[in-house]
Amino acid sequence: MRIGIFGGSFNPPHKMHLRMAKELLNDDLLDKIIYVPTGSKYIYKNNLVSDQDRYNMLKIMIKNDERLEVSDFELQTRNIYTYETLEYFKGIYLDDEIYFILGTDNLAYVDKWKYGIELLENNNFIVIRRSTDDIEKILKKYIKYRKNIVVSEVSESNISSTLIRDKIKNKENVLDFIDEDVYNYILENKLYGVGGE
Repeated sequence: MRIGIFGGSFNPPHKMHLRMAKELLNDDLLDKIIYVPTGSKYIYKNNLVSDQDRYNMLKIMIKNDERLEVSDFELQTRNIYTYETLEYFKGIYLDDEIYFILGTDNLAYVDKWKYGIELLENNNFIVIRRSTDDIEKILKKYIKYRKNIVVSEVSESNISSTLIRDKIKNKENVLDFIDEDVYNYILENKLYGVGGE
């Protein structure tokens, strides 16, 4: 089985996160995808709602597709690095192929991640194109590891969690961007400025 690990802050998870996963599955690149929300200890993220809320919203979003799962592996009391996440899943799925899903914006800097070169040498990647990135230039940088990188036909849209958070705060309609049940969860739990600061 080919299993995709889809990391991110998912703050909140939105329809593009779901569409990208389903397209990777429907294009027969993967058989299963596991969303792995980043823990709130992540140094570059200081606007995250709680780990539990982001985990719950992902569970709500994927409720109708048995090919999708959510893992709380990175929701620990310390920052978890990508190499640890991949080692963890490789240890669970010993007989399966593990792929790390990321955008071209992140691929451009994988070599700067902790043990980044080892990651490139020893893991498979599925890349989601961002229209603003020069993918050929990025792939040329990693020519030595090209056999480990699969470029998908899936592309990102301009939907972003930042845009959605701003719209929610401003009481604008966001149902074009997020699942209605996820939105109801946000309202019920007064996330992202709902019901005042």
